[in-house]
Amino acid sequence: MTVPVAVDDDPLMRSKIVQMRKKRAGDVRATIAVMPSPAPVRFTVATYNIHKGFSQIARRMVIHELRERLRGLAADILFLQEVLHTHARHATRYREWPSSPQHEFIADAFWHEVAYGRNAVYPHGHHGNALLSRFPMLAQENLDISAHLFESRGLLHCEIALGEDLPSLHCINVHLGLFERGRQWQIQTLIDRIENAVPNGAPLIIAGDFNDWRSKGDRALTDALQLVEVFGSVRGRPARTFPSVLPVFRLDRIYARGLRVLDAHVHYATRGARMSDHAALAATFEVAPLQQATAQVVNGR
Repeated sequence: MTVPVAVDDDPLMRSKIVQMRKKRAGDVRATIAVMPSPAPVRFTVATYNIHKGFSQIARRMVIHELRERLRGLAADILFLQEVLHTHARHATRYREWPSSPQHEFIADAFWHEVAYGRNAVYPHGHHGNALLSRFPMLAQENLDISAHLFESRGLLHCEIALGEDLPSLHCINVHLGLFERGRQWQIQTLIDRIENAVPNGAPLIIAGDFNDWRSKGDRALTDALQLVEVFGSVRGRPARTFPSVLPVFRLDRIYARGLRVLDAHVHYATRGARMSDHAALAATFEVAPLQQATAQVVNGR
């Protein structure tokens, strides 16, 4: 009768098993190593205070021209300020007044996802900030950050899905007040919101009309949140955006973190154009995919 020998008791068998396991692990690592890593994704954002769809001079309705201009920016995500949702008096006064809210009229079939945050309410209607996106929106919330009764201001926070294996993008659309003391409180409220609602390391873009002509808010934001102002990053300082025909003040900004800034442009109005009193800003970013489990295996994590 033959007595079976346990593998642990046979040094030769144990050595063969170890070699087989090493070869199998090497084959798995080789397979993982040749798997192509997901490529970074590029996207463009733009911000524009549309002045409720009226021209800077003579208060002429230009919402149709604005829509065409905004589409020409080819932005994947659009931050808009001073967007009229409803205005009963304008609807009866202007023959070509859109039948839908301005953000929906601008979006149409070009931007599939829209969010609107109501800021100012008056007898004939209301206006606020809007965010338009070609990417799916996961969540949205509008916060009242009015510093006093004479200015109604808001903060529209949206979370956007950029795609499979990509981190979600937090977008905050702001329109801050005209008075510095109020802006200081609004900027601190913005900082608190981000610290409490945006995960560390999550891609973040803050854009809009900051009315920060003395750049005090710029320093507070960049120091507290490790943000970069995209025009400062690309061109050395924030862009002049107001008034749009002959810009002097640097009122509009785009801030970011957790993203690579590739380029930034200012879109000024020509002297003959009947557009908003602000210039439009656009920036292109690149975001890296989330780390894959296979990459963690290769790195031994």
